[in-house]
Amino acid sequence: MSDLLTVTDLITEIVGSGNSVRVVDQVSFSVAQGETFGLVGESGSGKSVTCRSILRLLQPPLRVTGGSALFEGEDVLQLKLRDVYRLRGGGMSMIFQDPTTALNPVLTVERQIVETLGDDLPKNQRRERAIDLLRKVGIPSPEQRLRDYPHQFSGGMRQRVMIAIAIARNPRLLIADEPTTALDVTIQDQILKLLAQLQRESGMGLILVTHDLGVVAQTCDRVGVMYAGEMVEMATTAELFRQPRHPYTMGLLSSVPRVEAVEGKLRPIPGSLPDPRHLPTGCRFHPRCPWASEECRQGAIPMVTVGENHFTRCIKSDQLVGVTDFPVNGKGV
Repeated sequence: MSDLLTVTDLITEIVGSGNSVRVVDQVSFSVAQGETFGLVGESGSGKSVTCRSILRLLQPPLRVTGGSALFEGEDVLQLKLRDVYRLRGGGMSMIFQDPTTALNPVLTVERQIVETLGDDLPKNQRRERAIDLLRKVGIPSPEQRLRDYPHQFSGGMRQRVMIAIAIARNPRLLIADEPTTALDVTIQDQILKLLAQLQRESGMGLILVTHDLGVVAQTCDRVGVMYAGEMVEMATTAELFRQPRHPYTMGLLSSVPRVEAVEGKLRPIPGSLPDPRHLPTGCRFHPRCPWASEECRQGAIPMVTVGENHFTRCIKSDQLVGVTDFPVNGKGV
């Protein structure tokens, strides 16, 4: 499979009158045709900003200040805005996390879907395409719902409308930012199956941003783990779940409730994400890491290869082979 998207050393900053603050720091990854690439991490780790940077959807004071994002060999970050506008929809498309703010409250659902279609279809076929899209994403009686406004839909229904708009022009790369957050598990499964079907039919690439590691295990081919604006681990899904090599990834996996767990408590990661204005020296995760030592606090930590298509940003990755659980209390072994 050839790469649809190759992101290299992407840097996004909050640019103000004083010092700039990096919120995405030299992030690199790729997405192949037909591949699902998962992007995981706590809220505030930089996942959504990374995706919006690729699509040139940032608002001041956020600005891309470095790196490249090659889509089908062309650097999106260097294109003129009119060319980016043409690329969105049919080339790359995005399902936004919050449909309440993403949908226009004064336009009907039909108007918003038809506008997305543009000139791809004759005018007399656009309404039928809109009905078909609503039916695909599980909205009952789509013929009657077309003329409704977003406020007449529930939160889950609005999210489905957003998904219908995003896939309207059969994009070659779809960026899905928490696409199933507002949906119940039955509809969530339907939507994930729909996205998988679109991939099989068209070879569409998919970037799936999510907090749900169960969804990652079910749908993703590869996974990138972000922390404090950096990519800290990247591997195939099977390898990441079998043998994580970064303490943060271990913490994420250990915090998931398990049916077979005999202990009565979850294993949360202590502390919280650092303020991007005052990042720790060395490894950014070291204040929360049970295996941290003085060495982890000294200098930038590079991304290293620890296996085939497996990369991690941890100088103790070799010592953590065989370790999969985050300690409940105290230091790691």
